[in-house]
Amino acid sequence: PRVAGVQLAARHRTGPRGGGDWHDALPLPDAALGLAVGSVTGSGPSAVAAMGRLRASLRAYAVMEGEDPVAVLSDLELLLRLTEPARSATALFAYCEPARRKIVLAGAGHSPPLIIGERRTEYVETSLSAPLGMLACWEAPSVELAPEPGETVLLYTDGLLHRTGDPMDRAFARLHAAAASVPKGIRDDPGAIVDHVLHTVLPDGLDSVDSDEDVVLLAARFE
Repeated sequence: PRVAGVQLAARHRTGPRGGGDWHDALPLPDAALGLAVGSVTGSGPSAVAAMGRLRASLRAYAVMEGEDPVAVLSDLELLLRLTEPARSATALFAYCEPARRKIVLAGAGHSPPLIIGERRTEYVETSLSAPLGMLACWEAPSVELAPEPGETVLLYTDGLLHRTGDPMDRAFARLHAAAASVPKGIRDDPGAIVDHVLHTVLPDGLDSVDSDEDVVLLAARFE
């Protein structure tokens, strides 16, 4: 979607067996923007179907109560428990007000986003929380941040980290180093940022890696 004050770019590669990773960006009332990434456990047609239901439902919940990301994910968790009781999922939802350069986000067992800018490259400190479908009652606090003009917020799924073949702590460090190395000349282009990060983390490319993992990256650059 086109929303004033923010530029978007995404890359999505599905594993050979079909997986449950997904992303979304949707315009919301009052010139707001919703950003979401998530991953459903499993692979194949059943995982793809479950992913489709969660993605579509999140869109509806975001329109109704997007300014409260915790409520959006709580609704999604209830839906998952009722419709897919044997399945779990991670998700992150961000409610963005580009005109105010304000983001409120919440995550459920999902890796923290990155802020990439001239003066900082850092992970957003989201609270630890369980994936959806793992607890009888899911809840987690939201986090508020204010991106500077020209900064990019990068959301992604764990498949990017798993495809490195490194332990998770090293994979996170590798991703941070890739984001920090984005050349100054391409920092105004979220598509170029995503491609740089992807090719730096996985220099041999996605097709050369023997892995069933999906990979999703979603970047939002704030003007």
